[in-house]
Amino acid sequence: MDISRVSEILKSEEKTEVFYNDRPVWIQELNDNVAKVGFVDNFEESNVYIKDLYESNWFDDRK
Repeated sequence: MDISRVSEILKSEEKTEVFYNDRPVWIQELNDNVAKVGFVDNFEESNVYIKDLYESNWFDDRK
């Protein structure tokens, strides 16, 4: 994912499925090329590189 797409997701009111390492996350904030994310399946939070985030339809778009 790139920084412009992360910014779009943060500004949007629509739900967007975002994943990190095959785990669903929500993006809490953005700092340069790092996003603070919360994992949907527990209360864990982490700072991750935005290039490592992807949307649920990412694999579909590559076909």
